[in-house]
Amino acid sequence: MHVVMFGDQHAETLGGAQVSMRLQRRFLEKVGHTVTIVAPRRHGPRSGLRADDPGYADLPSIPVTLDREYAMTWPNARADRAVDAVMAGRPPVDIVHVQGDFWGAFLGIRFARRHGLPVVFTFHNRVDVGIRAVAPFPGLVLRVLNRWGRRALSEPADTGADGWAYLRMLASSADAVTAPSAHFARRLEAHRVAPHVDVVWNGIDDDELALALSSPRGHAESRPPRLVWVGRMSPEKRLIPFLEAVVASGIEADIEVIGNGAQRAAAQRVAERARASVFFLGSLPYRETLRRIRSADALVQTSIGFETQGMTIFEAATLGTPSIVCDPDLVAELGSGVWAVPDGATESLADVLRTAVADIRSGAAPVPDPSIAERFRQSSRTAAMLEVYEAAKVRHAER
Repeated sequence: MHVVMFGDQHAETLGGAQVSMRLQRRFLEKVGHTVTIVAPRRHGPRSGLRADDPGYADLPSIPVTLDREYAMTWPNARADRAVDAVMAGRPPVDIVHVQGDFWGAFLGIRFARRHGLPVVFTFHNRVDVGIRAVAPFPGLVLRVLNRWGRRALSEPADTGADGWAYLRMLASSADAVTAPSAHFARRLEAHRVAPHVDVVWNGIDDDELALALSSPRGHAESRPPRLVWVGRMSPEKRLIPFLEAVVASGIEADIEVIGNGAQRAAAQRVAERARASVFFLGSLPYRETLRRIRSADALVQTSIGFETQGMTIFEAATLGTPSIVCDPDLVAELGSGVWAVPDGATESLADVLRTAVADIRSGAAPVPDPSIAERFRQSSRTAAMLEVYEAAKVRHAER
């Protein structure tokens, strides 16, 4: 089977969806399938990226962030021709798997329509929450986004102009829809994005998991408790509220912050007031990030209402590391091995940080569900997605 994936960003850039697409490609290829990932060409550092990698079909693009990490391809007729050009000479396509919400979605849907191909759509993002977090006039942005999407896809007007109306528009072209968590799948169904949404977790590389599990766990009795925060330093991830809670809590701990973003300088200024030692490690390779999660006493996940899965807490649970979690949906999805923060208040998070540090010191930290390690392996996730592909092909043939 030849699977063509469309994304908003190149799979070698930072982001949970990009990590997932890289893993999907690798494990589909391991069981004999062909994968092509169509996305905007990268402009940022290209360390470790082969220019001749046959799995990537890069489109002309323009950078959209100051660090040139992210780019966009304007989805017009010229871009459609570019898509067809980069796909020319490749094996016949069996299925289109759209994993973007903007230009990647438009280009992927239009490619499938031109060539009469079945479409699987994976929603990785809460569009409405993300836009509210970064846009000064989110209502206006969402109205414009809906109008842009209807024009790009030649879709009739929807009764709404919010984030759910936008996702309904995208899903209307799909033969199957998936989401990376049960809570997001049920929310998509409740908002009539699709009548049924298959839950297929984003997974963890089986080989990287085995390697990470072979590294030793830390021993909190011989050092301060070690907490790790991983993510993009942007408002919706709530790094600064986390650090303000660290200051308010007065905990003595070592805190590792992994990632980069526009809020780094502001976060460092807040961290200077903390009693804890806060280390900003920047962006690390995936293997090193897993090793640090494994050796930490707890992972901290502070976003609320934004994550559609919360990859890092599942990585932590798989590695035997409990998590401090602010989002009640993620707490319910994880099940065990978690300190739950009752609300978004700084003092509530500070209280939980104090409790977690005390539990770690006394050996009373909660234990993650051991079954997650097996259910989170990418090999099992790939098997589940292949079932979705086959069902989508059948539905498409019946249309």
